[in-house]
Amino acid sequence: MKQIKKAVIPAAGFGTRFLPATKATPKEMLPIVDTPTIQYIVEEALASGIEELLIISGHGKRAIEDHFDSAPTLESVLEKKGKFDLLEKVRSTADINIYYIRQRYMRGLGDAILCAKAFMGDDPFAILLGDDVVYHPQRPALRQLIDIYEQTGGASVLGCQIVPDEKVSSYGIVSGDMTDNERLMRVNDMVEKPSIEDAPSRMAVLGRYIVTPTIFPLLEQTKPGKGGEIQLTDALRVLASQEPVFAYNFEGERYDLGDKLGFLRATVEFALRRDDLGDPFRDYLRELIPKL
Repeated sequence: MKQIKKAVIPAAGFGTRFLPATKATPKEMLPIVDTPTIQYIVEEALASGIEELLIISGHGKRAIEDHFDSAPTLESVLEKKGKFDLLEKVRSTADINIYYIRQRYMRGLGDAILCAKAFMGDDPFAILLGDDVVYHPQRPALRQLIDIYEQTGGASVLGCQIVPDEKVSSYGIVSGDMTDNERLMRVNDMVEKPSIEDAPSRMAVLGRYIVTPTIFPLLEQTKPGKGGEIQLTDALRVLASQEPVFAYNFEGERYDLGDKLGFLRATVEFALRRDDLGDPFRDYLRELIPKL
């Protein structure tokens, strides 16, 4: 069983839900308080033991590369002004070993993952979607999935959570058999955005995956669906019929950053957790609520 040391972050999408902000700024660079969304994803990967990161980029995404690069002029100014706390923040993002490749055409998540084939080779790897940020004070969501991967002897693992009935039709829902671990299901099928009546469970796939390299030939054989896109879900369904695939109900507070309300929730709650902002921001909210 190979260890999970590589991860891919698909970040080529246009982010149309957040226009006009994303016309010139990648959606992955929109800040939660003062930290770009993608930095939270990268930090989760590193805290989970990932050593090599590949970001699938696209047109207009140069800001992501710049963010994780050195900034000599800015660093010099901060050093001269004695702002060493800010200097450390700037330098810390430049010390991360990140690789980039472009997805030339927007052909879906499955096509984006195919772009990582040469980088991953024969190694199992992690996938972290930038639309989902998960907060856990001790165990990152990806680390939880890696632990399950190791416990199952190297099987693919889908990061899931139980969603309410009204949200079922918004996600891919897994079906299968529960194991002795009440959070772990052996997957036998997946249904994309089913109605409440047709949903086989309430276990929704939410932006974190561990997959074996078997996924690549399956993606290559997957026919484009609606809009000419290659869906990762279609390949995962076939994968589950050929080798063990598990769904794990990971712990943590998950934020849907593809949704404006989810983005606002993340901004407020991350701010409330901050030592420098939490108390004064909490006081402000207490003053604001009676006025609403």
